[in-house]
Amino acid sequence: MLFTEPIFLFLFLPLLLSLHFLPGLATRGAAGRAHARYANWLLLVGSIVFYARGGGTFTWLILASIAFNYQMAILVAGARTPARAKRRLVVAVGVNLAVLAVFKYANFIADNTNALLAQAQMGPLAVPRVLLPIGISFFTFHAISYVVDVYRGDASAQKSPVHAALYLLLFPQLIAGPIIRYREIADQLARRVVTLDDFAAGVRRFVFGLGKKVLVANTVAVPADQIFAMPPAQLSAMHAWLGLVCYTLQIYFDFSGYSDMALGLGRMFGFRFPENFRWPYISETVQEFWRRWHISLSAWFRDYLYVPLGGNRVAMPRIYLNLFVVFFLCGLWHGAAWSFVVWGLFHGAFLVVERIGLAPLVRRLWRPLRHAYLLLVVMVGWVLFRADTLAGALAYLRAMAGFGLAEPTPYLVGWYLTPELWIALAAGVIGSMPIGPWFAALRASMAHRMSEAASDSGGESISRIAGPVLAFGGVVSVAVVLFASIVQIAGRTYNPFIYFRF
Repeated sequence: MLFTEPIFLFLFLPLLLSLHFLPGLATRGAAGRAHARYANWLLLVGSIVFYARGGGTFTWLILASIAFNYQMAILVAGARTPARAKRRLVVAVGVNLAVLAVFKYANFIADNTNALLAQAQMGPLAVPRVLLPIGISFFTFHAISYVVDVYRGDASAQKSPVHAALYLLLFPQLIAGPIIRYREIADQLARRVVTLDDFAAGVRRFVFGLGKKVLVANTVAVPADQIFAMPPAQLSAMHAWLGLVCYTLQIYFDFSGYSDMALGLGRMFGFRFPENFRWPYISETVQEFWRRWHISLSAWFRDYLYVPLGGNRVAMPRIYLNLFVVFFLCGLWHGAAWSFVVWGLFHGAFLVVERIGLAPLVRRLWRPLRHAYLLLVVMVGWVLFRADTLAGALAYLRAMAGFGLAEPTPYLVGWYLTPELWIALAAGVIGSMPIGPWFAALRASMAHRMSEAASDSGGESISRIAGPVLAFGGVVSVAVVLFASIVQIAGRTYNPFIYFRF
């Protein structure tokens, strides 16, 4: 079920919220604990329904995985010796990775094996095609982090199967993150209070995330998909750059929009999830980019792979090797294709080069040039990420550099540049910068100055008027974004989130 589907917006979510906030259910004291138990059961059942609508029979796989990881965490915590705990941890992590490998990489391994067999003039292996369960990468990383944290003593093994299942299955972050650590919401699973301000903040966050996805990402996705699907021989430099700019905005607003909606939904039900994006396109180095882009995934690879490999505590050559290993696996995690692997190694290489000495040189440049460097690196990487094959990515990069054949095509660049696209591009560029927090700070400053002016003049009329006016402006902006998003949803075809396939 997609957050942008009418069935979610007008049936599933309103029904779940209505049942969650049934009149007469208190949220404090003993009654509050009883409500938390009721709410957890409700959210667990709702999350199963949410996944089952898109996951189908794979729902049984995810439920079996929950039962397995719930039991393994208890066994790891109850081990009498560190050696026994470590053996149980290895089993838990091994089974999780094996399931991920079978469902996500079996086809990739079979295809590459058959390609090698064909080179050796041998017959192909007859391997059945394996379907990919939706969200399996995110779910697997959640499960591994839970068991590892129990082993390290960073979290206690959850005795309640409902709490453990809800942590792994909670619908706002189930399909595409953010990847939440168990210790970050363990207390919230036991008890949480939703104030009116919390709920309103959640609604605002969800609506603006919906707008990012529907109004910006979906709009720029149309020319991005069309241009990347063009025959390489017809790609001109202008086509290639337009398609790449559109995709650069699409992937950011698609994924950060989903994250905003997930955080907003969690807030509505009393959960506070960690931020997953902090305006990554304003970065000046690749190092900074990965501190701002998909923060939960970067932190996962750092804490559960890079640090165990030695992190920064080893010799510099080993650090460089660790970075390559981490980003090789990061690329492979995103997709079972060589283009994703090369994309990961591409970023790993720039991280190594920046550590060697490029980063200090970049920081001495004029600020616009620093941003230009980062955007060029990231956008070249997005070509590798978006293209279906390595050969297609190389052809696209050649066209960007002006070395394409640029054969005649019926679709000139101007054909894509509709007024709707221009508006989406402008909104995307502005929305990629921290304009929102700047306006929020300006609004708070204006409210404070109005309050001081009212106090100095001895009157309260300005203060009484200013607060409602500013609040009304915020409500209007939310209503406008929601209305425009609903109009777009009604008029557009199915367009899933990019990260659902990872």
